[in-house]
Order: sequence, then C-alpha cells, then structure tokens
Amino acid sequence: MVIDGKKIKLFALSANKQLAEKISAKTKIPLSLVDVVKFADGEMTMNINESVRGQHVFIIQPTSAPANDHLMEVLILADALKRASAASIAVIMPYFGYSRQDRKSRSRQPITAKLIADLLQVSGVNRVACMDLHAAQIQGFFDIPIDNFPAAPLLAAYFKKKDLKDVVVVSPDHGGVSRARIFAQYLGAPIAIIDKRRPEPNKAQVMNIVGDVKGQTAIMIDDIIDTAGTLTVGAQALLDAGAKEVYAAATHPVFSGEALERIKNSCLKEVVVTDTIALGTKEMPEKIVQLSVGSLLGEAILHIINDEPISEIFTRVENLI
Repeated sequence: MVIDGKKIKLFALSANKQLAEKISAKTKIPLSLVDVVKFADGEMTMNINESVRGQHVFIIQPTSAPANDHLMEVLILADALKRASAASIAVIMPYFGYSRQDRKSRSRQPITAKLIADLLQVSGVNRVACMDLHAAQIQGFFDIPIDNFPAAPLLAAYFKKKDLKDVVVVSPDHGGVSRARIFAQYLGAPIAIIDKRRPEPNKAQVMNIVGDVKGQTAIMIDDIIDTAGTLTVGAQALLDAGAKEVYAAATHPVFSGEALERIKNSCLKEVVVTDTIALGTKEMPEKIVQLSVGSLLGEAILHIINDEPISEIFTRVENLI
C-alpha cells in the first residue's frame, strides 16, 4: 500500500493478532502474510510470502508471555526483512517485556531492558513504539527513535464518562507518584500514596496511606498488573482507611499466577486495562473492563508515515474510545 508516496507494509506476529487487526482497520493498511514455523526442538524461522524490497515495514508484537518466544519472533522477522531489503523496519511493541529489569538493584544482576534494546537494534529495527514503558529512562537505552505513548488519556477519558464523585487518584507505591500525578491532572483530582514494602518479589505489605481518602472514590493507577497482589492488598487498605469504593486502572494486564482469582474475590469495584496484551481465552471476571489502544496506535502509525507530530493524538483521545 502507498501512503504519502511511501510503500507501506504491516505485519502481525502471534502475540496479539486481535490488536493488529484493529490497527489495520484504523490505518486501512492490510496485514501482510508471514508464516512462523516452529521446529520440534523449539527453534523457529519465518517465511515472508510477498516482496518487501523498498517497503517501510511496521511489525506489531508485544513481548508478553511467553516473552522469550515473542521476542525471538520479532528479532527473526526483523532480520529477514533487513536481508530482504526493506527500506525501514519499525516495531510497534505495546508491551515491552523485561522492562522491569531497567537497573541493577543488587550486585551481579543484569540490566535486561538494555540488552533487549541492543538486540532489537542489531536485528535491523530502525524505530520502536511502546505504551507506558515501566521506566521512562529505558528510552535512553536505544540509539534509534523510540516513542513511549501514554495510556493515561485513554484511561482517564473512560473514568470521565463514568462521572464519579469525590475522586482521589492513588499511587500503589512511591515509584508511581509521577504516573498518578499525570492521571490526576486529567481528572482534576488530588492524589494519595500507598506506602508499602516488599518482603519478597510479588508480595506487598501496606505500611501507611499518605493523603486523605476518607469518603472518597479511590482510583488506583499503575502501568502493570502482574499477580494483582499489590493491587488487591492496596484496595483493601484504602477501604479500611475510609474510601467509599475503589477502582483500578492499568495499561498492561499481565495477569500471571492467581491474578484473576484475586481480582474476582477482591473489594475492587472495577479494574480497567487496555489490550496491549491479549487476554486470550482466559475467563475474565465481570469487573475487568478492557479498552482498546488499536485506534490510538493506528493513528500513531499514520502520523509516523506522514512525518506528523504524534503528541496531538493524545489531546483528542476521547474520540478513540
């Protein structure tokens, strides 16, 4: 397909084909065919079924579970495209796996987010676009353009339509205060912070709540819901501190382990997430609401193709819900 004089192709790998189809519908760029071939020993290869010579290619693939397989798919396809003389290769990676390993928290640990950035660049990728990187400084790991799109406008637009009263935005920890403050600005609400400690990975213990939540409708905001342990413990602590009801919003629904069961049995009124990660065939509790970032990412791709600024998309995000 030709847009603004550029030949464009859009490829979807296996991680989230539903999102890829929504992006394709928004951009009106058909999905090109690629076969992912897996061998008995777990290795894989790619068969691209059409010419990509001189084409500007976009690959849609979050590196969600199984993260290693989905990452290798991107690297192998990028290498194949580079060797087939594609003009440029952009990866739309709504969820950037390994993003929580962005620094050394103790001796002899890897900085895996930097390793992934290097692998993408060596494979031939010229540009990356993500949604809500776990740490904004990951952008500095790349020597190619990388866009970090916020989901806050989309999530905030959803809650604005609900017309909730006496809202307070709650950060589940001190590290998420900046995210909570940005989200609160969209809603015109104050913020509170859950002061917690982690005795071990994926386990949280609430120590204190900083801010007034009594009689308020609390909305907890985070980038990732993994095991939902922090989320559900924090929600109960907010109710115990006098909150009327508790909602949660997050960009990436990792939902590993017992996450869904914890959410189902929790005091949370509603958990709002996006489709950066496919929920697949899992049976979702009724209180989980999923918003699509397909239109938003589709708009972003069109702006990249046409060399237009991307920031203006987020000023009118209400139209993309």
